[in-house]
Amino acid sequence: MSKTLKVLSPFSKEYWKEATKECSKINMIALAAMLIALRSVVNFIRIPVGENLNIFFTYLISALGGAIYGPVMAFITGAVYDILSFIIYPDGPFFIGYTLNTALAAAIYGLFLYRQRITVFKCLFAKLSNNLIVNVLLGALWSSMLYSKGYIYYLIKALSKNFILLPLEVLLMISFFKLLAPFLVKRNLIVNQSDKE
Repeated sequence: MSKTLKVLSPFSKEYWKEATKECSKINMIALAAMLIALRSVVNFIRIPVGENLNIFFTYLISALGGAIYGPVMAFITGAVYDILSFIIYPDGPFFIGYTLNTALAAAIYGLFLYRQRITVFKCLFAKLSNNLIVNVLLGALWSSMLYSKGYIYYLIKALSKNFILLPLEVLLMISFFKLLAPFLVKRNLIVNQSDKE
């Protein structure tokens, strides 16, 4: 039987050692491949909440992967997912900036959730960081490089969209992990979510 996972700080050497080790485990590679496939399917599911405003669910699968195998493997799987999804169903031009966004988003979930007790605040800060850094700051930069309007235009557009959706996305994320946590803990995929070890 495998040893019980312990909580680690992302500021510790042991955290990064464990996160890097996940990349060489056959079971984690197989799980990552399954989550990439699942993400490709979930990508087609969306809930429209306004004009040009949709809730997507792929971030939940990305967050799940980050929580299980950490930021290093999450970064790799994010990049692989983006490239594969472009090959399978291309939507607009291929741009390496968007691949970086997908990989970085997955890694951010890993930073907040891998080897951690998954709390409301961690879900909030993980999603907020992703929305602000990846979707708003970097997303606006890539859009301004690819399309005709300036950075500020895309920044304001992305900012309003991402902050309107944030509360609902966080609520969905918390519910998602509450639902899956007992199974994930039992399978030794995430740390015990109770304060009592």
